[in-house]
Amino acid sequence: MSIEDTEVVVVGAGQAGVAMSEHLGAHGVPHLVLERDRIAERWRSQRWDSLVANGPAWHDRFPGLEFAAVAPDSFASKDEVADYFVEYAQRIDAPIRCGVDVTSVRKNTGAPGFRVETSDGAVNARFVVAATGPFQRPVIPPIVPDGAVAAQVHSSGYRNPDQLPEGAVLVVGAGSSGVQIAEELRRSGRRVFLSVGPHDRPPRRYRGRDFCWWLGVLGFWDADTPPQGAEHVTIAVSGARGGRTVDFRALSDAGIELVGMTSSCDGGVLRFAPDLATNIALGDAKYLDLLRAADEYVERNGLDLPEEPEAHVLGPAPDCATDPLLELDLAAAGVTSIVWATGFATDYGWLQVDAFDENGRPDQRRGVSAESGVYFLGLPWLSRRGSSFIWGVWHDARYVADHISTQRGYLSQHAPDRSAETDEHSRSSR
Repeated sequence: MSIEDTEVVVVGAGQAGVAMSEHLGAHGVPHLVLERDRIAERWRSQRWDSLVANGPAWHDRFPGLEFAAVAPDSFASKDEVADYFVEYAQRIDAPIRCGVDVTSVRKNTGAPGFRVETSDGAVNARFVVAATGPFQRPVIPPIVPDGAVAAQVHSSGYRNPDQLPEGAVLVVGAGSSGVQIAEELRRSGRRVFLSVGPHDRPPRRYRGRDFCWWLGVLGFWDADTPPQGAEHVTIAVSGARGGRTVDFRALSDAGIELVGMTSSCDGGVLRFAPDLATNIALGDAKYLDLLRAADEYVERNGLDLPEEPEAHVLGPAPDCATDPLLELDLAAAGVTSIVWATGFATDYGWLQVDAFDENGRPDQRRGVSAESGVYFLGLPWLSRRGSSFIWGVWHDARYVADHISTQRGYLSQHAPDRSAETDEHSRSSR
């Protein structure tokens, strides 16, 4: 079987792969984008039915195309987001091949570039971009043994309340996914427990502007070094039901039973850390810090934005925080399901090159890896706080494409010049 040749292979056709293709195309760099499923497949099949984007449509998009059927301040559904990337790929004529699984990438021996093995044959490429993003392998902590409840499912496998057996539900993780799933389950009539860990809790809107706008004008999206531990702290923000600020007091008032971080399980009894009050308080502090920074920005710039003093009034901590539940007998409480909204891990088993640190994490700077010719795209904090968001991926892809184009220029200078040899041969043969 013949081996195909191209300059760049991009692995993955989600938001990162589509953005990468646009910028490589703008540079005139021949490339292929290989996707094992469909374009933006995770938006379609690894999200729950009612999911919407967490940022408004004016923000969560690429610069070259607006959402056609979504108002700028509204939140696109998961299928609208997936359709958006399909349309974008068509507009830029991205060379995407769907249904092609990349099984391995290895450095060529005695030749530049890499051999990319796929389910559709081999490809030789001078450069490889891993654009598979951060949501590759669902993480379920090994806490609750199989059989302790009727169903355990990761948030990527949750679709709607009817999917779960009758009974109460424990949702573990109080970032955007966990909060939205817990609210949906509660509105369906379920008894719901929500395990709350450390989190960042920005306002959905403040003084007439979305939090995405505030992070932009305050320069927080462009922060290039994560605060200590920020890589592991989830953001509790939601675009569901028109977008509202996540408030754990309101969740408690709505009947969701809040507990601390899930720590262990023994004999069907689940134990929680005594950290609920602390986690809520730290989230509140980050919320108030952003409000104060916004107020200072308004005053400093003389902006005519309506004051919102009531946003600073949080009220007392809920009773569940001051008198926390530390143990839960799953059977006695009627808990039949656990939804683990506990995030994802990367999986680069197919990328068999020297591009990882001692902990197996990508060894890279702004997407440029330690292995010459290998790049990463779509990861949190790749270059800034906004790197894993739709618009941030687009800007990171531009940097990576620029780097690839520059490297191609350097490499072309080392190509053997045969013209002098040809002239000499012509003269000697006369």
